[in-house]
Amino acid sequence: MPQIIEVHKDNYVISTDPAKLDIAAIADMLTRAYWAQGRTPEMIARYIQHSLVFGVYHEDKQVGLARIVSDYTTFAWLCDVFIHEDHRGRGLGKWLMETIHAHPDLQGLRRWMLATRDAHGLYEQFGWTLLDHPERWMHKFNG
Repeated sequence: MPQIIEVHKDNYVISTDPAKLDIAAIADMLTRAYWAQGRTPEMIARYIQHSLVFGVYHEDKQVGLARIVSDYTTFAWLCDVFIHEDHRGRGLGKWLMETIHAHPDLQGLRRWMLATRDAHGLYEQFGWTLLDHPERWMHKFNG
């Protein structure tokens, strides 16, 4: 089980405590995310059980998240990074990425992966790059 962390900044908190997650708020945010169309609250609740989720909270209300799927040894997939529209422009995405990269259970991983259509600039600030050899990578996509 990964270590639960909690960090504070101004009136915001980032926590990996699963008990704090608000499935309804997450489902609402993800309805506006191009990559998460069609996900139901039941699906979200299930995959949260199998992920390390970083919740972002403003005065106890969930306003963001990021999810890590990992073996905690060699590989991590970063996904579902989202900050509610009302809280964007305050550096929360950068703070969230800093917090994720500092998590003690995610240190020493050989490879991290993510997919993004429009947030390359954010991730590049943290050392992420395009694949050197995309022809070596495959996927199976079931729509």
